[in-house]
This record gives sequence, structure tokens and C-alpha cells, in this order.
Amino acid sequence: MKKLFFLSLLMLISSVISCQQKKDNRSKKDKEIANKVQNLISKMTLEEKIAEMTQDAPANERLGIPFMKYGEALHGLWLVLDYYGNTTVYPQAIAAASTWQPELVKKMASQTAKEARTLGVTHVYSPNLDVISGDPRYGRVEESYSEDPYLVSRMGVAFIQGLQGMGDERFDENHVMATAKHFIGYPENRRGINGGFSDMSERRLREVYLPPFEAAIKEAKIGSLMPGHQDYNGVPNHMNTWLLKDILRDELGFDGLIVSDNNDIARLGTMHFIAENRTKSALLGLKAGVDMDLVIGKIEKLAAYNTKVLKDTITQNPELEKYIDKATSRILKAKYQLGLFDTKPKEIDTETVYAGKKEHQDFSYEMAKKAIILLKNDKNVLPLDLSNIKSLAVIGPNAHENRPKKGTYSLLGGYSGLPPFYVSALDGIKAKVGEKVKINYAKGCDLLSNSKAGFPAAIAAAKKSDAVILVIGGSRKTGGEGVDRADLDLYGVQKELVQAIHKTGKPVVAVLINGRPLSINYVAENIPSILETWYLGMRSGDAIADAIFGDVNPGGKLTVSFPRSVGQLPVTYLERPDFIGSGKGQFKDADKSPLFPFGYGLSYTTFKYSKPTFKDAIINTDGSTTVSVDVTNTGKRAGDEVVQMYVRDDYASVGRYNKMLKGFERISLEPGETKTVTFTLGFDELNILNQQMKKVVEPGTFTISVGASSQEKDLQKATLKVK
Repeated sequence: MKKLFFLSLLMLISSVISCQQKKDNRSKKDKEIANKVQNLISKMTLEEKIAEMTQDAPANERLGIPFMKYGEALHGLWLVLDYYGNTTVYPQAIAAASTWQPELVKKMASQTAKEARTLGVTHVYSPNLDVISGDPRYGRVEESYSEDPYLVSRMGVAFIQGLQGMGDERFDENHVMATAKHFIGYPENRRGINGGFSDMSERRLREVYLPPFEAAIKEAKIGSLMPGHQDYNGVPNHMNTWLLKDILRDELGFDGLIVSDNNDIARLGTMHFIAENRTKSALLGLKAGVDMDLVIGKIEKLAAYNTKVLKDTITQNPELEKYIDKATSRILKAKYQLGLFDTKPKEIDTETVYAGKKEHQDFSYEMAKKAIILLKNDKNVLPLDLSNIKSLAVIGPNAHENRPKKGTYSLLGGYSGLPPFYVSALDGIKAKVGEKVKINYAKGCDLLSNSKAGFPAAIAAAKKSDAVILVIGGSRKTGGEGVDRADLDLYGVQKELVQAIHKTGKPVVAVLINGRPLSINYVAENIPSILETWYLGMRSGDAIADAIFGDVNPGGKLTVSFPRSVGQLPVTYLERPDFIGSGKGQFKDADKSPLFPFGYGLSYTTFKYSKPTFKDAIINTDGSTTVSVDVTNTGKRAGDEVVQMYVRDDYASVGRYNKMLKGFERISLEPGETKTVTFTLGFDELNILNQQMKKVVEPGTFTISVGASSQEKDLQKATLKVK
């Protein structure tokens, strides 16, 4: 009996030790950092700990704790306050995603990280992993990648891996710490307002908004994360323990640093009216696990994590110091991971420092060329043939922008640094045609003005030209963070300018430079050729000129749907089945379909898709297979095509979206060439969230659609059976 008892005890002890070993799967380096952090914390006073808990905490000379400099890196480095230029500006996030090539985003982020290190920056507040909700009144559409969670995930993982590095390169001297934002469901608001009221189900949160963050944590090992301004289920994100602890840390395994969005700890009182004072706000944030208080500009009355607010309360309630210790520990861990304790701060000469390189500028140009989307090309107006053109009108408020005296170019989009130069559409076209073609430039109107005083000059320029390039859209002044709109028509008198130029009878090419989808119905109906370029970065004009004259064949695709009117919103391909009765799920007085759908984009050549075929057309619920399709270039020009795969579980235990993107690949094809594109179909592609919110693959049939866009007429379909 004793022998049996001791044997059982031995097995129990062995089991406990085994479990402990399994739980502590940290690397040797991580364990060393943890020991260093613990040792340092034991030496710090309460004031010193609290001092660490802001985004730009000064160096602690007594203990040798270094300063950690922050910046933004959405599409190139931008230093928020002590601003200086000479950094590379790449295509804005929405444009970068329009390439449908994550490897380009990864390289862009890698180059940005090197520029950040040159300027002493080691922690950046990018990428934006918000999934666009289908409401482009919201100004921050341009900052994210797509209305689709899978596409956002792929672009986000690539960005983070490029910025932070992976394996032995993670956080080394050529990489920095990324911050995924805004956790979570930030665009899901009811009025298209930045930081506006939102309300959604847990199912929508998990199906649409959570996947990019899950991928960022599990695949890219994101180092930092930022909650959104809003609440979830009535609880502000910055104090929401279900989101920040139960989901983020316990379920997804996030072990990094949580930094607040600007002023959002104090806003628990001033915006959400939950905390009666800043001390209560600070404690709510700390208990939820928000480690760092971001207060840009150090506005004292907005700060919550400082000694004036916290010291007396913590001193009187010592049991609360554990929250301070935990937050400070995560911040110190980040500084150790980034190697800041082992290096001296860089001396930065703000007058002469040049962070960007020609190699980076050239890559920005390469990305820009891949991002351009051809929305319309009736009668093959594009590309223009230089041999047939003697004069060309370049017209529109977005055709050119001079270097600003302060800030940066408005046609680069939000969160842009100041590059050493910017090539406008006018600059690019002039450089392309040289002395061969006379350029007649007229602005026509200002973006923010209702004056038509410039119309006569624009009409005259068009009449004396063989063709017109009409450069319209928006800018940082009409979109971006905090610049939300009540309607989505062209701003000011741009539509009237388009009408006036169209009436001249000249061939017109519309070039859109903008940050959000616009309801450009008149342009879509009347202008024969339309290029969507978003914000293409510092070499914008060079890429635009290449597309206009055929040196580049546009191969980008839309990652967001274009609405016909505000009354349709939200407009997104992520739809559930509509009412099938007398209403037919349609508007009585308007077309329900998008003006241009998700995944859409034309080419100067044509492509033909074969019927999809499976390696195995019948699989088990725990099995996998592949689906393949042949794509042939049936035109006379080389071109790129983005092959897209969508999946739908035909009959399931819960309601689902009509289809969801689960694979894509951009390919290049010579005239007459055929390539086979193959996608995997397994658990990741076929699972749904059942009624218990568990990911499962249910038996039944699945419709697999492969094609050129999300619209039905562009898709070839096949049925997979799961048993």
C-alpha cells in the first residue's frame, strides 16, 4: 500500500514538473531578460516605476534605464513632434494592399525599420489592422488594408515581420517594435465618425475583426498593441478586461506591451464618463493591463499615468503596486528586447540627417506601379500612344502640389513623413513626354473651394489638346484621421469641372488621387478611362505616367468596394443572404450593387480562367485538399492578374457571409501564356464559428469560387464535399 502511495505521489510530482516545463517554453534569451527586468524592478522606487509608464519616458540615469523613442511608420517613418524630413514615403496602406503582394509590404516595412533606427526610433505605432466596415465616410479608410479580414491579416503579418524581423533578427539593430492597432472593431461605428459609438455581436468581432490580430500575435509575434478609443458591449476598450486579458492575453497568448491610444486612459472619465477623476481612470486602465499612457505633447491635464495622479493612492494602498510593477516590467522588457540597454543613444543632427536611401525611393516607385488600378477603359483609350499625341492637357486640383513650408504634402495621405522630394502627376507626365508633347496645364479649381474661376482656363487647355488627363479626388485635407464626411461625392466643384471638360469632346482619362472610395457616378458613366491610384508615395507621378503611356500595365485590384451613394452604406462584399420575399433585398429607388466591387481591377490585356479542379473533391472534416485553376493571357500585352479564391459553407449550423476570401496570388503572364494557380483547402479555409463560438469544419458541401474579383460574373465555381 505504501509502495503504491509513493508511486502515485512520484507520478503526481513528475506530472507537475512536466506541466511546469511545458508552460515555460521561453527561450534562453527571454528568460535572461525576465531575470534582468525582475532585478531592475526590485531596485526602483515607486516614482521611478511610474515615470517609465509614458510613451517618451526620459532616461533614468541612476539605474541606467534608456530612453525609448517612438514614431509612426504606416507607409514610411514619421516623427510626430520633433519632426524632420528626408525619410522615404511609400504608397499609403490602402494603396500598398492594392498590390495584393504581401512580400512588397514586408520589404517596405523592413526599409522603414532601417530608417527608423537611423533616427534613433525603436518603437512605432503601426500597422493599422482595422478591417474597413464598408462605410467610407470614416476618414481612416486609407490607413488600413481592406474590408476583408483575410487580406488584412496577410498584409499585416508581412508588415510586422518586415518591421520587427523574425527569428534571430527580431528586434535587432535593423528592426524596431511594431504596434498593432486599434484593438478592436474600431471602424464598426454607426455614423462613420472617428472614435464614434459602435455596437456589434461577439460573432462579428470574432469573424471579421479578430483574425488580423490573431495572425499578428501567433504568426508575426507582434511586440506591442494599442486599444481603440471606443467601447465594446458598453465597456471602454481601455478598461475592458474581457478584451485585454481574457481574449488578448489568455486566449491569443499575447505577451507584449499594451500602449494606450492618445489620451485614452484619461478619457475613461472625460469621454466615457465612467471614472470620476484621473486616479480612478488610471487604476481602471492598469487593472485591465494597459501598460503605457500615450499623451502626445505631454499635456499634463490629459495624463493619467504620472506621480501626481497615482503616487498617493498607491502609497496608501500598497497592494495596488503590483499593477505598476507589471506595467513597468513589460516596458523594461521591450527596452531589453530592443537592445537599448546595450547601446548608447544616437546623436542626431536634424539639419543634415538623411534616413532614406535611393534604393528605398526606387522601391517606393516599384510599389506604386504595382498599386495602380484600372477601373474603366472603354474603347481602349489607355494607354495613350505618344506617336499620336502632339499636345496633352493636364487638369485638376490634384495634378500638382508644391513643397509645403511646414508639415508634409497633402497628396501623400495621413501619417506621412516629409520626403526629400515629391513627384506630382504633372511632374511625372512632363518627365515622361519630354519635348515630344506640349503640356497644357490648368488647375481648374481648388480642392477646398467652390469657385469656378479657373474653369475657362481649364476648358481652353482641353480644347487645344489632343487628350486630357484629369487629376481629381481628395487629399489629407478631405480625408484621414478626424476628417470624416457626410457625403462621398467629389469635394467642392470637381464634379462640375469633370462635366465641363467632358463637354469639350476630347478623350479624357480620369486619375483619382484619394484616400477613400468615392461615389463618382458621373465619372464612371461618362469618362472612358479611370485610374485609381490612391496615394502612391513620393514617386507618385512617375508611376502614374508609366500607366498612362503603357510602360506599366495596371495590375492592382480594389481592396474596398466603391458605393454609388451614401444611402447604400455600408457597402462591402461581406454580406449575408438578403430577404427573398417581395422586397428581393433591393432598394426601391437605387441599384444595390457597388459602383466598383471588392477585388475588381482591369488590365490592358485580357485573361481567361478554366474551371477549378480539386486534387480530392471529397475529404474528411479533418482533411485537406487543393484547388487549381489555369489562367491564360488572351491579349496582346504582358500583364499581371490577381487570382482570388472565395469559400462558402453551403449549409451550416449558423448564418454565414455569402463568401469569404481565403486565398489570392498575383501572377505575371506574357501574351498567350498560361499558368496554373493552386490554393490549399483545409481547416483554416473551411472552418466556421459554430453556435458555441468554436472553430469547426462541418460536414456538407462547400462552394469554392475562383476568379478575377468578388462579383459573381467574374468567378468560376466548383463544389467540394466534406464528410
